[in-house]
Amino acid sequence: MVDEVRRGLALEREQALARLASLTGDYDAVVAASLDTNADDEHDPEGTTIAFERSQIGALVRQVRHHVAEVDAALDRVEAATYGVCEVCGRDIGAPRLEALPAARTCIRCAGRAPGLR
Repeated sequence: MVDEVRRGLALEREQALARLASLTGDYDAVVAASLDTNADDEHDPEGTTIAFERSQIGALVRQVRHHVAEVDAALDRVEAATYGVCEVCGRDIGAPRLEALPAARTCIRCAGRAPGLR
């Protein structure tokens, strides 16, 4: 069971890192495109601005980096034999919740009371 959890988290981490690489490439492309144009994207009535696109991609990059950090923390909990134990109340997180959110730190009850914790 522990090996299966470890493999699942490793796969999740790998997928998140691939997404991060893709987003970083997208971000770099948007920045490069903005350097190659004289367009006043701040006042262009057509479509979104380059600044908006940069902001959107930047937000996604931050989300994926946070997810990778959460998966890394979950892998640390696997090694410490505390994976699946709620960090707030100490109870079992439950298989359905861990299936839905493999990096969950809290049980569903504690997650409802402390929304900042997952």
